[in-house]
Amino acid sequence: MLEGKNVNLRVMEKEDLSLIQEWLNNPEFMGEFIAPTQRTRAELEKFESSPFAPKTFIIEKKDGSKIGYTIHFNSYLGLGELLEIGYAIAPSERGKGYCTEAAQLIVDYLFLSMDISRVQAVISTRNKASERVLEKANFTREGTIRRHVRGARRDLYLYSILREEWKEPKILTRTEKK
Repeated sequence: MLEGKNVNLRVMEKEDLSLIQEWLNNPEFMGEFIAPTQRTRAELEKFESSPFAPKTFIIEKKDGSKIGYTIHFNSYLGLGELLEIGYAIAPSERGKGYCTEAAQLIVDYLFLSMDISRVQAVISTRNKASERVLEKANFTREGTIRRHVRGARRDLYLYSILREEWKEPKILTRTEKK
C-alpha cells in the first residue's frame, strides 16, 4: 500500500477486475478524452495476465472507497522504451486533488523502486484537468505529438518529470529499491 495524505494506492487484485471492467466500459467514467472501449471480463483477464499489461493501482480514499486507478507501463512512441503513467478518476471525485496526489504517489513509487531517469505522460491537448494534474505534480510539458492515432487523430501533449526535478516524496510508506 502506498499511503498519501488523502488517498492510498494499492496494487490491483483479481477481485478488482469487475470494478475495473465497469469503469473501462463506462464512457462517463473514462471521460471524453479516452476512446470508448467495451471489454468483457474474459478479455480483461487475458489482457491483465499478458506481459505487456500495465501495472495497475487502485486509488482509494482514506475511508477505503475506490475512486479510480493509476497505471504505469512501458511506452514506445518510436523513441525506444519509456516509462509512462496514466490515471482515471470517478467524475464525482474530480477537482478535489485526489488525482494529483495519486500521480505524485505513483511517481514517488517509480523513482524510489526503479533505476529510471524519467517518467512521462501523454494527454489530449484539450484535457485541461489532466494538464493541471501533471503540472501540480511537477511534470514539464515537452511538446506536442501532432495528429496521433488515438481516436480522432487529435494532438497530444507529452509531459515528463526527470529524477533531478522530482522533489521530496509525498509517499508516506517507504518502498524498498529493487
